[in-house]
Amino acid sequence: MVRKSTTLAIVAMGMWFAWAANAGAQQPEPGAPDLVLVNGKVLTLDDRSTVTEAVAVADGKIVATGSSASMKSLAGARTRVLDLSGKTVIPGLIDTHAHFKAAGLGDYVVIMGRARTVAEALEAIKAFAAKRKPGEWIVGGAWHPPSQLAEKRYLTRQEIDSVAPNNPVYLRTVGHFSMANTMALQRVGVDKTTADPSGGKFERDAAGELTGLLVETAIDPVEKAVPPWTEDDEIRQFTIAESFLNSFGITSAIEGATEARDIRTLQKLAASGKATLRTGVMFRPEPPADLTAWEAILSGNGAASGFGDDWLKFAGIKIFYDGGMTLKTALMRDVYPDSHDNYHGIAQQTPERLKQLVSICNRYDWRVGVHVVGDLGIDQVLDAFEAVDKEKSIRDRRFVLIHASLIRPEQMERAQRLGVRVDFQNAFMWDKAATVERFLGRATADRAVPTKTLIEKMGLNSLGAGTDFPVNPINPFLNMYVMVTRKDPNGNAYGPAEAITREQALRLYTSAASHYNFDEARKGTIEPGKLADMVVLSADYTSVPEEQIKDIKADLTLVGGKVVFQR
Repeated sequence: MVRKSTTLAIVAMGMWFAWAANAGAQQPEPGAPDLVLVNGKVLTLDDRSTVTEAVAVADGKIVATGSSASMKSLAGARTRVLDLSGKTVIPGLIDTHAHFKAAGLGDYVVIMGRARTVAEALEAIKAFAAKRKPGEWIVGGAWHPPSQLAEKRYLTRQEIDSVAPNNPVYLRTVGHFSMANTMALQRVGVDKTTADPSGGKFERDAAGELTGLLVETAIDPVEKAVPPWTEDDEIRQFTIAESFLNSFGITSAIEGATEARDIRTLQKLAASGKATLRTGVMFRPEPPADLTAWEAILSGNGAASGFGDDWLKFAGIKIFYDGGMTLKTALMRDVYPDSHDNYHGIAQQTPERLKQLVSICNRYDWRVGVHVVGDLGIDQVLDAFEAVDKEKSIRDRRFVLIHASLIRPEQMERAQRLGVRVDFQNAFMWDKAATVERFLGRATADRAVPTKTLIEKMGLNSLGAGTDFPVNPINPFLNMYVMVTRKDPNGNAYGPAEAITREQALRLYTSAASHYNFDEARKGTIEPGKLADMVVLSADYTSVPEEQIKDIKADLTLVGGKVVFQR
């Protein structure tokens, strides 16, 4: 196959799009494909890892693959033909764990992800406050001060007051910790006499004064006090966010902890025909103290996991159990290295309560995904899964260990016997591996996200790779680079024995990832009958030098055979 220059390929794409715009109003011929991609390197990722040249699409689905000549022979007078000029095509990428609405919040929150010092963080808040009226809430976008800032710490209430004294300020992080200024705490009636809630803490300094740092369940009062966005705001936020993910070749995502309001917004977007991302939602109801109320939520109107369609589907129920490695809240078998009080991390509820919550979900046919990171936490979540399996089998239900960053080999075997999935995020170690090492030691950092062992013990199709965006970068090729090299930005390899092959990494984003939402017959490979979700790449993923994997870009993203992104 003769490859044309990149310039010619771009020109060819531009000519095709101009022609397609003129032809779009015409009706396709009966039996002829709507679109044919030819002269490419198509990685089908079928069971035989077939590589072919061309793909034909009709009515949003793949109808045939094969040689360019054979696909051209199917074309009718009105079939759109795109000459790929040798470019590589892969199935649409599936991020199995993201909080992608965050990508649409740029106009609504303080962007904290670029701050590298406390001073820069405070300057960002000050600049945002200058555009807000006194008394209006100021909310921060997700960020991670301990690994992100040179000072390796959170901002204090007093520091935030110094740049935004006239506004309540609430700064979310990547989870489990948030920061609030004095006015925000006053709005919810929290002061130094307020008792810590169960499973959380209002951090205090040596004098007993509130620092403004909120830990775990102490976040809830302030979180709930922040006014919700308008419906129009939320539709705009999700529209921007879906386009952002499309620009990376992502055509489907599991939304990792979805509130009811966001589900309604996603449904409206899908019903309007303007959705460009297929979404599985992990519904996150707030567990009430009363189990009867939890059961009422789960029984609801009769819906359960799998309810929905190709654009929006209930994937399951999300439950939080422990914290995180860089937050020093992952629930660990061993005492934390610098602990002076036998500290093992934090569980957000008792093991017995977890079993009760999961049992009720299982009773009403809801699949459960549990956020759990530390090995002791994983022990207890698997205990809960095994207990409810005795009540009603979960073995064909694909319950999920979400993150499971410090899972042990024997725990992988327990999960595999139960039919439980593990959906992990190697991207976490891209810019946070050094922080994990600082808090938990090098040996623990090296065994974090043990991808090769997971594949060996559980099989690819029981696994999936996501990003946990905005905790980590959304770029799937950066994530694949970390899987293949185990390197951080400084070139340090953490646990190099856990590196995997390029094809395995790509499958964790495609054919394996499709199993998360029971969609393996619908997407994840380029085969006849499957949804025409595909990505044309800027470089050949299979042959570029290893260090260039992270630099690959999506040149063209198709969802249901329609162009949703063109670089």
